[in-house]
Amino acid sequence: MASRTRRHGAAPGAPDGSRRRRLPMRLLLPLLVLVALMAMLMLRGYVHSEILADHRIQPEASADKVPERILDGGPVIDTRNGRTTSLKVPDHRLVLTFDDGPDPTWTPKVLDVLKKHDAHAVFFVTGTMASRYPELVRRMVAEGHEVGLHTFNHPDLSFQTKKRIDWELSQSQLALAGAAGIRTSLFRPPYSSFADAMDNKSWPVTEYIGTRGYITVVNNTDSEDWRKPGVREILRRATPHGGKGAIVLMHDSGGDRHQTVQALDRFLPEMQDKGYAFDNLTEALDAPSAHTPVTGAELWKGRAWTFLVQASEHITDVLVTGLAIIGSLVIGRFALMLLLSVVHARKVRRRGFRWGPPVTEPVSVLVPAYNEAKCIENTVRSLMASEYPIEVLVIDDGSSDGTARIVEAMGLPNVRVVRQLNAGKPAALNRGLANARHDIIVMMDGDTVFEPSTVRELVQPFGDSRVGAVAGNAKVGNRDSLIGAWQHIEYVMGFNLDRRMYDMLRCMPTIPGAVGAFRRTALERVGGMSEDTLAEDTDITMAMHRDGWRVVYAENARAWTEAPESVQQLWSQRYRWSYGTMQAIWKHRRALVERGPSGRFGRVGLPLVSLFMVVAPLLAPLIDVFLLYGVVFGPTEKTVLAWLGVLLIQVVCAAYAFRLDREKMTHLISLPLQQILYRQLMYVVLLQSWITALTGGRLRWQKLRRTGVVEAPGGPVPRQRSTSDSDRRPVG
Repeated sequence: MASRTRRHGAAPGAPDGSRRRRLPMRLLLPLLVLVALMAMLMLRGYVHSEILADHRIQPEASADKVPERILDGGPVIDTRNGRTTSLKVPDHRLVLTFDDGPDPTWTPKVLDVLKKHDAHAVFFVTGTMASRYPELVRRMVAEGHEVGLHTFNHPDLSFQTKKRIDWELSQSQLALAGAAGIRTSLFRPPYSSFADAMDNKSWPVTEYIGTRGYITVVNNTDSEDWRKPGVREILRRATPHGGKGAIVLMHDSGGDRHQTVQALDRFLPEMQDKGYAFDNLTEALDAPSAHTPVTGAELWKGRAWTFLVQASEHITDVLVTGLAIIGSLVIGRFALMLLLSVVHARKVRRRGFRWGPPVTEPVSVLVPAYNEAKCIENTVRSLMASEYPIEVLVIDDGSSDGTARIVEAMGLPNVRVVRQLNAGKPAALNRGLANARHDIIVMMDGDTVFEPSTVRELVQPFGDSRVGAVAGNAKVGNRDSLIGAWQHIEYVMGFNLDRRMYDMLRCMPTIPGAVGAFRRTALERVGGMSEDTLAEDTDITMAMHRDGWRVVYAENARAWTEAPESVQQLWSQRYRWSYGTMQAIWKHRRALVERGPSGRFGRVGLPLVSLFMVVAPLLAPLIDVFLLYGVVFGPTEKTVLAWLGVLLIQVVCAAYAFRLDREKMTHLISLPLQQILYRQLMYVVLLQSWITALTGGRLRWQKLRRTGVVEAPGGPVPRQRSTSDSDRRPVG
């Protein structure tokens, strides 16, 4: 007897008792959104004849297999139930037919003219156009006109298989059902002409169409309005001779049809004065209506189809608008970054530039640490090599790996350890601030190392009494992996170039936690580090601006930090950053309507942060979605050129940023791949952040796994790599 026991925690239904792995919602929901967007694009391409369209046209062929009674007969051909008959329109009866519509511009004008002169017509619509403009099909039927099929994608059916022909017919009927709740038995093949033009290629199609229950309608009077020969010539060609009846071919779509509309407005009254009647086809032939009402499931399928098509049209319009917005934002941001970065670099690098009197007073360096045993020794020793007088406070936030003991065992002068129960980084910084002895406070992370000159460069801007905080130049130390190299590009280009721009605009959004400095008085005036958000560095920086302090960027205050080494850790970090940034923006939203420094930041800084850090990354995947769509379905060349143009702008900005930071250009080789993959990652992270925010969820602090591999280039800190391979996670 089989045991009924399964392991504790195993998922129900797992035969081996193993825990069932489920795709996390943070992955599933963004993936579903992207799939839905791609589906909408595919549907739009389908109904715009960009997908599955066949534009081949069959050349003339012999007609020896076409019955003589068809070649010599009328324009209405009936091959249903094995028949091979044709019909002509009675004398003084004209059946106006319009092909290729409905068109949103010209079909309403044609309908207006027909209504004005109390005339009826037959509209041979394509399924693509009927799906896109169902309201026009409804108007045709409501005003007494007949509707026939002209296929879905307008292919030459002589090239198509029976299966494709059935598909063209069924999809067109589906569109009619959704648009007007009807089916039709009238059909006109694309590229058809007079009955005597039937040949061995088109005749088998006509026979097969009859077996599917359709009457084929060609014409015997062609206005050739598609050539735009002028109103007079259209009238001449559309007029039958000797009072004979005729089926007249015109078009209400496919280009500029103003000549058709003008000719129709003259043709109708002139021919009515000659005794002609303008009827539907079945009216002219005294036959039952070609329309059959659709009910039940078929009707709802049609309505669902037109709804989805309309949704795809609207969503695509929104996507195109979003793409235009993101394109403008990307180009505008890069142009602004380049311009203001040049101005900033020239300002701070000109000979004799000084923020004010040299700052020489000692400073307190706060190092909040939670389980930083692998990094903390490098961090503290880098501070001991500082060229500037400092005291170091390591605030151990309830570490369980002996972080505090490591620092105490080093026995270094001017280094103190402050212990507290685990309460989070903001609480640790506030605890350090309460224990600090000096009026300038430097803050850094426990996995970061400073160069000997970092503190000195970081505090010089306080020579200007208006400066309340200074952002340093955070750099990626572990750039030897692909993910590390991508983050290196991001830090140099996306963060530091941004900070130069924001410095000039006086709306710096974030003092990096890895390297920043504050006046104690400024910190105390805004209430210290807040625990209201997960981005305490962004929160405190915004508070500084609102309190009237200047926040500036010190490019030579370099700090080397350990960036996440796996996609999962990078995800966790950016999720916290993006969610915390949203929280900070929301917390400081009142700055938008306030006066003074707070209002200036609210009306300049908050919109820029919202656009460049929240909206732009959320829309950025549209670039790649449209790239994929354009490459597959066209116009391929223009799509690729547009994408390469955007990439070129990014390369120029990145190269300039690397030149400013005196970095090697070799890492830029991975920039194209970084742009594609990072966009998707940031999209998913931001979407997850939006979901968390809108659902009222709370995100906890997340500790990233550290390896202790980072050291300052040329510094005295010995390189300390772990001997365990498991300490460094593989990229992936």
